[in-house]
Parts: sequence; C-alpha cells; structure tokens
Amino acid sequence: MEFTGKIIAVLPPRGGISKSGNEWKVQEYVIEDHGQYPRKMCFDVFGAEKIEQFHIQEGEELTVSFDVDAREYQGRWYNSIRAWKVDRVAAQTAQPQPTSAAQPAAPAPAPAPAPAVPDFSNSNATDDLPF
Repeated sequence: MEFTGKIIAVLPPRGGISKSGNEWKVQEYVIEDHGQYPRKMCFDVFGAEKIEQFHIQEGEELTVSFDVDAREYQGRWYNSIRAWKVDRVAAQTAQPQPTSAAQPAAPAPAPAPAPAVPDFSNSNATDDLPF
C-alpha cells in the first residue's frame, strides 16, 4: 500500500535489546495527505540502517510504501504500519531550465476554456421531482 503526503511530525527514536540480545531501533513519523479532508497516518521505520537510509525530515513530500500488520499482546490487538520504501515526491514548481540560443523556448500552453454555466432563469415552475 502507498500513502503520499507531507511529513508533519518526526517522533523520537526508540530502541532496546531483544530477548535474543540483539539491539533494535525504531522511529515513528506522521504524514498528512492533501485531500479536502486531510488524513493523517503514523508509520514506523524499523532498523537503524533503514532510518539512516530513508533520512526522513519534517516538511518533506513523500510517497511511503508500507505493510499493515496486527499482533496480540495480553488479550489486546495492536496495529503496525511499517514502511519498507520511501520516495521523495518531485517538486511541483520545477526550476526553469536555461535555453540555448540555438533552441527557441516552447510557447506556454493555452489555458483550458472555462466550462459553460447552465442558465436556470427560465426554469419551469412545475417540476416533476418527487421531493
């Protein structure tokens, strides 16, 4: 699964030693999409090498690929949203590229025409609507 949005929070990393004596580290992040009603998702990155590899910073626009899993502990169930891939979203406002003298700049595309607005001023007062 994927989620695209802006990182709005970078939570402190946690770590410890597993029962088998191995050191572990996990860091959580909160991402928010840009919908009309923005959704937020808290996900984690497990492993010091993955945390360094992804190098996620607050304010970045990312597409996060993740897996969802659940586990039971003492009769309660807990969800885990673990990122396995992170892609930076390309900047929407690209820097203009300098053009050489041999290549003329392409003209800007014409804006799309505005859709026509229907005229309801001569509407029939006897609608056959059921409500």
